[in-house]
Amino acid sequence: MAKVLIIDDEANIQKSLGEILGDEGHEVLTASNGEKGLAQLKSEPVDVVLLDIKLPGIDGLEVLKRIKEGSPATVVIMISGHGTIEAAVEAMKSGAYDFMEKPLSMKRVLITVGHAVERRTFDLERKEWLEKEDRRYQMIGESAQTKKIWEDIQRVAPTNARVLISGESGTGKELVAYWIHRLSTRRDRNLVKVNCAAIPKELIESELFGYEKGAFTGAAARKIGKFEQADKGTIFLDEIGDMDSHTQAKVLRVLEDGEFQRIGGLASIKVDVRIVAATNKFLPEEIKKGDFRTDLYHRINVFQIYIPPLRERRMDITILARHFVSVYCMENGIKPRTLSKNAESYLAGLNLGGNARELRNLVERAIISSGPDEIDVDAFQGGVVVGPGVEEDIFAQGRPLLEAKRELEKKYIETQLALHGWNITKTAEKLGIERSNLSRRMKQLAIKAP
Repeated sequence: MAKVLIIDDEANIQKSLGEILGDEGHEVLTASNGEKGLAQLKSEPVDVVLLDIKLPGIDGLEVLKRIKEGSPATVVIMISGHGTIEAAVEAMKSGAYDFMEKPLSMKRVLITVGHAVERRTFDLERKEWLEKEDRRYQMIGESAQTKKIWEDIQRVAPTNARVLISGESGTGKELVAYWIHRLSTRRDRNLVKVNCAAIPKELIESELFGYEKGAFTGAAARKIGKFEQADKGTIFLDEIGDMDSHTQAKVLRVLEDGEFQRIGGLASIKVDVRIVAATNKFLPEEIKKGDFRTDLYHRINVFQIYIPPLRERRMDITILARHFVSVYCMENGIKPRTLSKNAESYLAGLNLGGNARELRNLVERAIISSGPDEIDVDAFQGGVVVGPGVEEDIFAQGRPLLEAKRELEKKYIETQLALHGWNITKTAEKLGIERSNLSRRMKQLAIKAP
């Protein structure tokens, strides 16, 4: 149930509306003019306002504007005994949810208030979800390169230009696509994500364009494709460089004509979709090899954003690592922790071929294997000190197979024990063996806790 404020100068309207809404379980507040209504809103938030247009003092339309300025989530329903189309249009433009004329139908009042409460609940849930998504996709970094990326996003997002995001795996291409959509005029519509590399070639066409019932064996019902789902919104084609040539041709048609056909369908379907694509490949080289269409490349490459790898923006590594520590601790209900200076220096010097994704995994493993306070460098090294080149030596040096297998097994068990804080029970569970068997094998391999 909701808290409803009635702003009307007619006492009988206040009484009748208050009674019927109260009978439905709503908490009802009343005010006889705009000034009192606005004062009431300042003292306590309400979910829905029933607002008369003709009021003594400040008129209803002015009150509406002030309500939407101070409390945009509050749903306002306008009521009037002198309703005109012009007044209704102006009210809706100013943010009113609906417009009702007197004499009021109490049945319609209940239905409209019920829908308004559902709308407010939806808006609040959407706002909470968006805030969570914004935190999840937060842009972290102070390097000149990261600042340039953010400037590019802000420049291109409000336009309808197609964007090609390039960069190595793990650099944050999906994050950039999210903000291009989030800051665009399409933000209230869908952002549909498609990983072209993760979908088998024989399925990607049906995934993108959908199919009609009976189009092929197993097509028991019509399927709506990703392009249709993204109508009026944005479609993010991740790893577009892995798309096969046949599907590239169909995507090109959507870009040129704004239409396509479902598999097994005859009707052309019109869509208004903004394309944001991403790749970890150098597409001009793929064009030379004949693996990517030149015309499609020029269509999607209207505005390009390049994300440098972390090794080229080392200033961001420490900031990102601290962020990942904070996020992991918060999400898992762990007491906040910090990185030691040695740990930060160690991370800043790593190659990090997997970029931000690899850094996040390293941080999460370190939190699991470290103590309750500061995270030191040994948590990132797995608690096992190994001289340089040991792993390579196992494969490069000639030795009996049993000896090499023993050395590999020892290294693997030591690493797993370190990742689980040298807790033998937990490690045995992860390895799928009995604790007694692990203890016995540790003795045989001369593995001792540091």
